Amino acid sequence: MEIKCPTSNLQDKLRIECIEINLFLEALYQRHGYDFHHYAKASIKRRIQALAKAYEYTNIADLIPRILHDETFLTATIARLSVPVTEMFRDPSVFKALRELVLPHLCSYHRLQIWQAGCSTGEEVYSLAILLEEEGLLKRTQIYATDINDIALHQAEDGIFPIAQLKRYERNYMAAGGKRKFSDYYITNEKFFRINQDLRKHIVFAHHNLVSDGVFCEVQLVLCRNVLIYFDTNLQRRVLNLFHTSLARQGYLCLGTHESLRAIETANLFKIVDFKNMIFRNNCETI
Repeated sequence: MEIKCPTSNLQDKLRIECIEINLFLEALYQRHGYDFHHYAKASIKRRIQALAKAYEYTNIADLIPRILHDETFLTATIARLSVPVTEMFRDPSVFKALRELVLPHLCSYHRLQIWQAGCSTGEEVYSLAILLEEEGLLKRTQIYATDINDIALHQAEDGIFPIAQLKRYERNYMAAGGKRKFSDYYITNEKFFRINQDLRKHIVFAHHNLVSDGVFCEVQLVLCRNVLIYFDTNLQRRVLNLFHTSLARQGYLCLGTHESLRAIETANLFKIVDFKNMIFRNNCETI
């Protein structure tokens, strides 16, 4: 879906910018296979504008030769277009609900596989690992954490975060029903803390593009929090179908609390478990 340009009675500058954005998105897709056409228009426009500004380009059109001919520019571009927004135990009530409503049902599985889609820099996937550890499930669980942003993935795999965030993360952990001391799960130095290896070893980080890539395994739980808000309705439906296909029968899906229910209601692929915390269960009747 192309961004619609203003009509002729608006400034030529805005019309030209819309044309430039559409051409840039097409160049990115044709050259590298990354399709951002179905991202929310206002969001992708802001991100492309920020990309041009960061590289001190006067016009967005100046990005096009760079994305076509400079292979090293791709990683930076994807990083700018997929801005990570996350924190440990973000929306603590969601993690409390997962602990109380979902994990007890997953105990019956001899082996668990969980997919955190759009994992960003890893804070939430490590939060999930802590949750699983406290409920006695981590040792039999493999977590797959994926993202389109390779820079964010490398940071996530390292599991290193600014120590300035620790107090806020500890408050979130306690609000999410934490059962131990938060300090049990990391080591620190003066500026950073690092998640313990006992948690990190259960997570596989991998590049995956929700727009174009398919199912890579069957899982019992999918988490994709506040990612769909950046997609238009058609892309939301495609991704929801991907999650539906990836989930085992009676598997669970956890979305972001800022997500719209419109796409999931029309898809008829999931049943509501917890409306407030956006937790759903696979609808077996549509499998």
